Amino acid sequence: MYSRITTTLLSALLLLSAAQATAMADFPHYWDGRERISKPDLTAVKRIRFVTTVDYPPFNFIDNTGRISGFNIDLARAICSELDITAICQIEARPWNELQAALESGEAEAILAGLRPTAELRQKYAFTAPYMRPTARFLTLADQQLANPIDKALENRNVGVISDSVHQAIFADYFPQAHWIGYPTRELMLRDLKAKKIDAVFGDGSDLSFWIGSPEAAHCCTFAGRPYTAPQFLGDGLMIATTLQNSDLADGFNFALKAMEAKGTISELYLRYFPVDFY
Repeated sequence: MYSRITTTLLSALLLLSAAQATAMADFPHYWDGRERISKPDLTAVKRIRFVTTVDYPPFNFIDNTGRISGFNIDLARAICSELDITAICQIEARPWNELQAALESGEAEAILAGLRPTAELRQKYAFTAPYMRPTARFLTLADQQLANPIDKALENRNVGVISDSVHQAIFADYFPQAHWIGYPTRELMLRDLKAKKIDAVFGDGSDLSFWIGSPEAAHCCTFAGRPYTAPQFLGDGLMIATTLQNSDLADGFNFALKAMEAKGTISELYLRYFPVDFY
């Protein structure tokens, strides 16, 4: 789902101060401030166990102390704090292919790992509203920005994409007249961008944000244009899943997510784990 990054790189990026990141942040708001959501009664709930994975940093990973960490982990803790149910909250890491079985067997109450809410899964799971949406972004050399309108700026430009990826499909659909060059690997594509063999790359915003801040990039590059959420390709965003029988939990999570957005809690978590803003 997300390109992997090393824990070493993640740790280095997390050293950026929140103050530096705040100046760059433009995290979107997903809730209408006029929308009212009632807080459900969760007093009968004895346990809320979130299951996730450990192989998609910065969302879920094992930190240098051997503890499970990441954006999703801190999000779960913040939700429990907002609902005042921290005492009954648990977080457990499992392989991706065991998450749904854990939920359906009652070994867990919620999946917090970016499970995509397909039409089939919506028949058996209740999903929250999205708490983050993936984006596709253009990346260029810092001194060779793409001017607006982007489609005009792409004329006579070569844009790198990963061959047969969802981002290739988005680019071909959104910019049918533009020229793209397919690459077998991200590393080769970014190397060619730095060498000026191509004019831009188009790919996953969160992944590219980490590369921008990495020693490998050496301050060479920056995002150009706007983010593309492209829900028909990238889905409706990251959500928390519960069983239909536990739909009250989904309502409770939504109540917490809305309150946390209003307080800036989710933006703060975003800045903590994504110091280079991809929105």
